[in-house]
Amino acid sequence: MKKINFGIVGFGKIGRIRSNVISKIDNAQLIAIYDVSRKKIKNDIKFCNSYSELLDQNIDAIIISGYTIDSAKFTIEALQKGIHVFCEKPPAMNVREVKQVIKAEEKSKKILKYGFNHRYHSSILEAKKIIDNNKLGKIILMRGVYGKAGSLDFNKDWRSYKKYTGGGILMDQGIHMLDLLRFLSGQEFTCHSSIVKKLLWNIEFEDNAFALLKSKKNIIASIHSSATQWKHKFLLEVILEKGFITLDGILSSTNSYAPEKIIIASNGIKSTKKSMGKPSEKKIYFNIDKSWQLEIEEFIYCITKKVKVQNGSSYDALKTMKLIEEIYSKG
Repeated sequence: MKKINFGIVGFGKIGRIRSNVISKIDNAQLIAIYDVSRKKIKNDIKFCNSYSELLDQNIDAIIISGYTIDSAKFTIEALQKGIHVFCEKPPAMNVREVKQVIKAEEKSKKILKYGFNHRYHSSILEAKKIIDNNKLGKIILMRGVYGKAGSLDFNKDWRSYKKYTGGGILMDQGIHMLDLLRFLSGQEFTCHSSIVKKLLWNIEFEDNAFALLKSKKNIIASIHSSATQWKHKFLLEVILEKGFITLDGILSSTNSYAPEKIIIASNGIKSTKKSMGKPSEKKIYFNIDKSWQLEIEEFIYCITKKVKVQNGSSYDALKTMKLIEEIYSKG
């Protein structure tokens, strides 16, 4: 079995997670990396001194996990060299750059996939299955909160400055929530109104973003992305005609958003008066996070089988970035 040779640009926290996943997949191997600073790596993995040197290695696919300002440029250069690309979110600085990438993708005929990792979490996959089987009817509304406490040196984090990225907490965490609204509903949204503010941190971008959204089929959704949520929080509520689904918590490398669970309930309308407003709930807890592996395995599957990306495609990147730009423009 021929192994797919991987390169990684950006060997920080996420790059190392991806490296660990690749080491566990039989038909893949990491052979080279490039980072702005030399990292401790295994002797059999080549450390490159530039991105161009990395692209000149015998690699079939590359994982881009560096600064957002480089994402589109690096993606286009790799595609032009005939290399498949997996790029972490955010996909680019803005919509204009995503469109440039798509042109390069179409010309190259190579696989391009983006890291919308949350789609692969067990609770999300379970929710998607329930929604798609229509047992609880159509979605009426969705509410999402995704927040973190910043950090002791949050004002020094690269994600907070324009020379590295194109937005604040909305681009960092809110992008996942927006992608999940699209993924779970199967619909596209527009921004009705938003508030995007720097409420506390001394940074160049927002530390809180609120948005009210509407889909073409009249699903109303709201999100709040925050860097002043002192207890880390992931909460996505999906209200359907016949019940609700609550996604509460998500497994992460820090484990600070755990536990991950899904709550499923009918609306209780056909029950007794005493049960109205407090229906019985089914709770399922998830203790293992396979999202990172499932995501890379799907990327490899698309490469080996020569099939289109279904999750985290350039279309997903474009639609989500358009929604982000709408939220910023109205905030």
